[in-house]
Amino acid sequence: MPATKDQIEAARAQETEADTEDAYLTVPLTGYDGATKDVRVLPANRWRASAIRALNSGNIDGFMEIVLHEDDYEIYEDLDPTTDGIGKFAEDASRESGEALGKSSGPSRSSRSTRKR
Repeated sequence: MPATKDQIEAARAQETEADTEDAYLTVPLTGYDGATKDVRVLPANRWRASAIRALNSGNIDGFMEIVLHEDDYEIYEDLDPTTDGIGKFAEDASRESGEALGKSSGPSRSSRSTRKR
């Protein structure tokens, strides 16, 4: 018996929810008092340009709001981490993502010379 439209939509919704949860990494975040809790963060290769701008301009709250799972933002606020704690968190998240934070290889040079002959 073929699946109904409602069954197909329900299955897709469950799949999307599972994909969303799998889209996050678990990274420790250390608060100002030394307490550490695990929070869910998007992999560094999925950080939006607005998140990077916020981080570079010192808007830590804005950065964390974009990259953290919405349910974990309150943990961040409770921990109230120092700048060093945020830096370590960002490094850990990028390392777990397989990305080097701030280290882009950039475009490779052409093997052909562009000089006119």
